[in-house]
Amino acid sequence: MPKVFVSGCFDVLHSGHIAFLEEAASYGDVYVSLGSDETVWQLKNRKTMYNEQERKYMLEAIRYVKAVYIGPDTGKILDFAPLLDEIKPDIFFVNEDGTGDEKKAFVESKGIRYVTSSRIPHGNLPVRSTTSIRQTIGK
Repeated sequence: MPKVFVSGCFDVLHSGHIAFLEEAASYGDVYVSLGSDETVWQLKNRKTMYNEQERKYMLEAIRYVKAVYIGPDTGKILDFAPLLDEIKPDIFFVNEDGTGDEKKAFVESKGIRYVTSSRIPHGNLPVRSTTSIRQTIGK
């Protein structure tokens, strides 16, 4: 099976995350680089709702996920970089809102196929994002 690499914070786990992981799994075995608590703090200037060990546990319980690694505490958008050399994925799978020219160029420079999800919800479920959920909760 091809190895499919995804990265993210997965802090407020929701149906959009599951649909994303399910779509990624249609390409092969999914390996997740999970943003550490420190990285989330540095990138988003906020604490996580669930600590990195709890987020790792929840992701590992999802049938579409082969393995989960807590990324290094770099605080950079490419914090997953060291794991690419360790895991050696065939595909890097990313959401439309998580893509970027720098990320794509970096991944492709390593000979990894870059695939962007179109963020399609499962069945009749609504489109979900952590940002929209946090905004709704804050009201």
